[in-house]
Amino acid sequence: MKPLISVGPPSGLLLVLMCCPLLGLVQSASSSKASDNTHPHLGDTDPDRCMRHHFVETITHPIYKCNSKMVLLARCEGHCSHTTRSDPLISFSSVLKQPFKSTCSCCRPHTSKLKAVRLRCAGGTRITATYRYILACNCEECS
Repeated sequence: MKPLISVGPPSGLLLVLMCCPLLGLVQSASSSKASDNTHPHLGDTDPDRCMRHHFVETITHPIYKCNSKMVLLARCEGHCSHTTRSDPLISFSSVLKQPFKSTCSCCRPHTSKLKAVRLRCAGGTRITATYRYILACNCEECS
């Protein structure tokens, strides 16, 4: 008799990330290690590195009288590389409009998903509020 191997739906993984934020931090740290070496001297032990932070927010409608709902949100916060760079650009024109190309790294959402919350309002109507829930953060080039 062969054992049955069952693979859960992708949403099951998201549920685990919401219930156990440390898994998300491990995933974020490993993906940023593989794709971003802008701060190798800091390592994974730096508490101020770019990472996801959870917080609770109360959603209320600004006009209609609706019941409020508390939701778990996440934001990207922390530092990336301490170095920025400005390289001179070479041009064959007599006017240099942009003489330098500057690069820097910012802590930004890497992956997120759209979520919705329904508020019950006076008269039995329901209003839907939408927001993006951040799954992982990375240091990416600033724009």
